[in-house]
Amino acid sequence: NADNDLYVALKAAGVECPRVETPAEAVAQAPDGAGVMILARGYPTTATELDDALFRRARDKKLRLYVEFPSWLPDIEVGEPGAIRWDRGVVASDLFEPDLSRLQILDLHDCRLVPVPARPSHIAMARVAGFDKAVYGLPEQARPVLFEHPGDSVLVATTKLSQFRTARYAPSSAWPRVMGAILHWVCPDAALPDLTVTPTVRPSYGEGDDLPADVELEALRRGVAWFMDSGMLATSSIPYEVVDEEKAQERLDEGDGSHGVLEGFGSRIRSDGTQPVAGTKRSDCNGESAMALACGARVLDEAAWSQVAENVLDYWYSESIAAAKERADQNHPTFGLISWGTTSYAWERAFYGDDNARLLLGTLASAAALDTDRWDEVALKCLLANLRTTGRFGFRGNRIDIPDLEANGWRKYFEGFNTSYAPHYQGYLWACYLWAYQQTGYELFLERARTAIRMTMQVYPDGWQWTNGIAQERARMLLPLAWLVRVDDTPRHRAWLKQVATDLLARQADCGAIGEELGPPERGSYRPPQSNAEYGSNEAPLIHENGDPICDLLYTTNFAFLGLHEASAATGDPLYIEAEEKLAKFLCRVQIRSEKQPQLDGGWYRAFNFDHWDYWGSNADAGWGVWSIETGWTQGWITSVLAFRQMGTSLWDFTAASDIETHFARLHPLFFPEGDTIDGPTPVEHLATGKPVTLGTRYAPQYTGGGDYALTDGRQGADDHRDPAWQGYQGPDLIATIDLGCERGVRSLRGQQELRGRCHADA
Repeated sequence: NADNDLYVALKAAGVECPRVETPAEAVAQAPDGAGVMILARGYPTTATELDDALFRRARDKKLRLYVEFPSWLPDIEVGEPGAIRWDRGVVASDLFEPDLSRLQILDLHDCRLVPVPARPSHIAMARVAGFDKAVYGLPEQARPVLFEHPGDSVLVATTKLSQFRTARYAPSSAWPRVMGAILHWVCPDAALPDLTVTPTVRPSYGEGDDLPADVELEALRRGVAWFMDSGMLATSSIPYEVVDEEKAQERLDEGDGSHGVLEGFGSRIRSDGTQPVAGTKRSDCNGESAMALACGARVLDEAAWSQVAENVLDYWYSESIAAAKERADQNHPTFGLISWGTTSYAWERAFYGDDNARLLLGTLASAAALDTDRWDEVALKCLLANLRTTGRFGFRGNRIDIPDLEANGWRKYFEGFNTSYAPHYQGYLWACYLWAYQQTGYELFLERARTAIRMTMQVYPDGWQWTNGIAQERARMLLPLAWLVRVDDTPRHRAWLKQVATDLLARQADCGAIGEELGPPERGSYRPPQSNAEYGSNEAPLIHENGDPICDLLYTTNFAFLGLHEASAATGDPLYIEAEEKLAKFLCRVQIRSEKQPQLDGGWYRAFNFDHWDYWGSNADAGWGVWSIETGWTQGWITSVLAFRQMGTSLWDFTAASDIETHFARLHPLFFPEGDTIDGPTPVEHLATGKPVTLGTRYAPQYTGGGDYALTDGRQGADDHRDPAWQGYQGPDLIATIDLGCERGVRSLRGQQELRGRCHADA
């Protein structure tokens, strides 16, 4: 076709190459010994029609033939075209040296290939793990993608490689080299120029480009306009809606927020360069999207954006099921909680504290930007509902479902002893509690947040549980630590903030990007794939090992941007100010620019390789990989922080004038009808609190106390030995070494030992 990517690139490079309509014409017109390229026209549905006569004619004329997506090959069985989901391309020979080495990974998005028997290949297709190399090698069952036909001067591609620009094959810098090597094979004696190809979806600026003076304002404008132009504003309010991804492009510019906001673009890229829409509706994404629209409207004076933001929150709180049904019944234990989402009952029944927290933060910022108090009551209900399902040490179960609450009642959670040293799940709820304390003066908000933050910092970093990496946990901890300084400004709290920020910023590159980092494997929830077969089977990091030059704009960079901004405002420390400035410029540079795919323009992908300046990483995550865009987590926070910077304020200061406290006296008794006091031991502090413990004896599996750090976490067990705060030892005596960090004077040594139901204090 005249618009074939390779043909267009050759013409742009000044290479004269006649184009004909059929393979037979090409072979007939080619001079003896010439190179002929038969590029797939019917891809991805129809294989290229070839026959024995064509190959015999090419052999007679000594042509060097390159064929794509063939329906037939001499002496080789060719199957029907089929789709591949998780396989990736892998360089399997030295053909592309020195540019591309063996085991280099290439992504051929939405690849359809014709199967042929296994054979030596230049490029193979297989399910492989790794960042840019197939770290576990190439499986035996790898499928040929590019190979030389035995006995003939024929190079065969079992798929369409020449659509590398349209289908956005990745990494983008590799594909002109792949095609250049193929051209050299076809015309080995020709002097061909290097192909120069501008990706259809690319960063807004190069790493070294000069930035306009108003670059942040423009990034904000484009980032908020993305919500209006991307098709993310839903057009239906039916319960449990899942939008047909194939119809996503028909929905552009139709929604006005009155049916909520969809989750985002999935990471899969189709052969035409478009991406499927995740038609789920989530509470957090709706609150964060409304915040971005409202704050952007405040800065740029866009009344239409304000109305959309208002519509989104009105829909979510008043019309959707997220805050309705059991959640609106003050006698039900779910009263005040907001559902994870409305896509199915599995979403409706679930309550994540973190998702509620980000919905709340988005709601509070939207209310401030729109100068309204219309959502204050529902926001305070959600705060109190989460508080009463948070345990006595300030930790909430990462997820609690309706059946659990109905079976146990809310007080079991409120009086519980659980811990969860996972800022990804816990940190933003602590930030909400600190904000709520500042607004209402209710001590329980402060007490539980402060206790949980102290216990979490006492086991930092080795005791932290990380989700997709330890960097994201540090990024998530910045906001609650910065806001703890706001309500309780002590040297210790400032030191905690600086410690976490310093460790996070140790991986900030000169360009401003913050590199990802994996923590101890045994503490990770989602580790990199441990085999080729694991690739794509679960949630996963974007890197395979520490040092891979990737930043994550879904889990780390976005929240680091907010955290650094709030830390700058809370302390005025140049460390945070300078890091935030670098990060802001980086985010402006890597914002998506695309004329070909306007629904992506102005967005931010999850992954960015800041060494090669490209959207790239390990795409192993089963749901939200390299090329995903999340309306809430990513787009919502980056644009909102840019707006705060334009307004010269912080999220804390911007929302300070809230009147939410006017509802407190009436609502508090509804959530705590029997009071909010708890009998039993409270956390303590002493010389060993939070210090590392080396156990010479393992505790009994039924009495873990919460893990290796239980002996120094400050928790005291209740009289009942079934209290999960107890750590129990059976058989050999307990031997534990506690490292105080330096020489310390000890006035007394005390412990508790439960023996046959009686407690003794041992000196």
